[in-house]
Amino acid sequence: MTFSIVAFDHATGDLGIAVASKFLAVGAVVPWALAGVGAVATQSYANTSYGPRGLDLLKGGLDPTQAIAHLLADDVDGDVPMRQVGIVDATGRSASFTGPGCHPWAGGRAGATYAAQGNILVGASVVDAMVEHFEASTGELAERLVDALAAGQAAGGDSRGQQSAALVVARDRAGYGGWNDRYIDARVDDHRQPIDELRRVLQLWRVYFQTPNPRDLIELTPELVGEVQKLLGREPNGTWDQGTRKALRIWAGVQNLEERLADTGIDPIVLRMLREQPPR
Repeated sequence: MTFSIVAFDHATGDLGIAVASKFLAVGAVVPWALAGVGAVATQSYANTSYGPRGLDLLKGGLDPTQAIAHLLADDVDGDVPMRQVGIVDATGRSASFTGPGCHPWAGGRAGATYAAQGNILVGASVVDAMVEHFEASTGELAERLVDALAAGQAAGGDSRGQQSAALVVARDRAGYGGWNDRYIDARVDDHRQPIDELRRVLQLWRVYFQTPNPRDLIELTPELVGEVQKLLGREPNGTWDQGTRKALRIWAGVQNLEERLADTGIDPIVLRMLREQPPR
């Protein structure tokens, strides 16, 4: 009882899913992605095994159409007519399946690098709006997916209303600390306007989880280092010494900004927040 879009970005290799529903915590059920492999949205009386199993099938060399055929063939509990699934792989191949028993309106569209699908929608216009907006958009995949979701909502969305939304983007070793490929995992579990809230959460994610672009770092001049030392409650000497670096790391850890630290300069967001919220 959901609408979603899965997609691949040739420029970055990102694979992602954006989903919204009149369903509590839809992000806990629908989206699955693995860097270098693919992305799966499983919905409508969702069989959550379609997520990891679909990714395994892609990893084994099947294309999305073949993977869906295997998932349906292996689904033996009798609910296949009510299943809906969209898959895209790490080359941009895609497929979408809607069982004939899905509650209307239900359907999907698949194209180069994306698959969009939904059920219990106000009409086909929801999926069409997602596809048209995604095809015309540029920029980072995360924003394109959320914008496509918003376009689907503007076209009517889930006929029952709104409750939750989620965004998952996989990128190789781009998760927190570089330990996994969960580049973005942002969820709104219960909200009157979950897609708008998801967009706000994504902006916060970029502040607290995204590592800084080296081109954006501000040079650590003696004057700037002295200011930072004063803000940190240290005696200013203009030298980027070990004590200053340690003090900044401690402050950044308290503020949840540890991912934005760099040794070759200072991130503008870190500097702004340090000026606004120096240690007490």
